[in-house]
Amino acid sequence: MVNPAWNYRLALILLWVTPALWSTNYFVARAAPGLIEAHLLAFLRWSMVFILLFPFAYKELRRAWPLTAFEKKDAVITGAMGMWICGAIVYLAGQTTTAINIGLLYALSPVLIAIASVRYLGERFSPRQSIGVALALLGMVWIVTKGRPMVIAELELQPGDLWILLAVVSWTGYSIRMKAVTSRFSPVTRLAVITVGGLLVLLPFTILEWLWVADYALTTEGLGLAVLAALLPGVFSYLAYAFMQKELGAARSGTVLYLGPFYAGLISWLLLNEPPSDFHFVGGALILLGIFWVSRAPRP
Repeated sequence: MVNPAWNYRLALILLWVTPALWSTNYFVARAAPGLIEAHLLAFLRWSMVFILLFPFAYKELRRAWPLTAFEKKDAVITGAMGMWICGAIVYLAGQTTTAINIGLLYALSPVLIAIASVRYLGERFSPRQSIGVALALLGMVWIVTKGRPMVIAELELQPGDLWILLAVVSWTGYSIRMKAVTSRFSPVTRLAVITVGGLLVLLPFTILEWLWVADYALTTEGLGLAVLAALLPGVFSYLAYAFMQKELGAARSGTVLYLGPFYAGLISWLLLNEPPSDFHFVGGALILLGIFWVSRAPRP
C-alpha cells in the first residue's frame, strides 16, 4: 500500500535532486567535444529516451492509432524545438562556451516563458514581474559581457553563447506550445510521440554531420555520455518532475528552476575545472532574483 506521507517526503527530496539531474546535461555538452559529435549525441540520447518510454506509451498509442495529421505536424514542430535546437544545438554550444554559462543563460527561460504566456496565452503580468524581467535580462547582459555592460556595442560573443540564446528562445516556444496545444495523450505518451518527431528532424542533420565532419568522433566514452544524457537529464528528471507535480503541485515544483544555475556552476567547478568568475556571481544573482519575481503570481 502506498504511503502518502512517504510520497510527500520523497517529493520534497526530489526538489533538490531533480535540478542536479537536469544540470548533468551541461556537463555532457562540455565533455562531448572530441568524444562524440553533437547531432549524433542528441540522436542517440533521444532514441534511448524513446526506447525507455515506449513500454509505458504502447497501449495508449495502440488505442489511438493512427495519429491525426495535426498530431504528426505538432510532433515534428515541437520535436524540432525541444530535441534538435534544445538538444544538438546545446551540444554544439558546449564546444565554445562553459557549462556555467549554459546553466545561467538557460535560467532566462522561465522569464521568457512568462512574457510569452502574457502575449499568447492571455495570462496576467504584474509590474513586479516586469521588474523581474528587467533584472534577468540585465543579468544575462552582465554574463555575456563578462561584467562590462557598457562595452556591449563592441562585444564579440562566443558562438556557444549565441547557440545557447537560440536554445533559450526555442525552449520558450517549446514550453508555450506544450501548454497551448491540447493533446489527447497522457504526458508520457505525448513525450514519446514528440520524441519521434524530434528524431525525424535530427536524422538528416546527423547524416550530414557524418558526411561533412572530417575527424568524425564516436568513442566508447561518447556513447557513455549519450547514455548519461538519456537517463539523468532525460527520463529520470522527467519522471521525477511529473511525480513532484502530482505530490506538490506545479507552482512548488517549479522552484527547481532556481537551483539549476547553482548545480551548473558546481558541476563546472568540480568536474570540468571551470571555476566561476565574479561576473558569474553577479549576473547569476540578478537572473535568479529576476526569475523569483517573475514566477510570483500577480496579486488579484
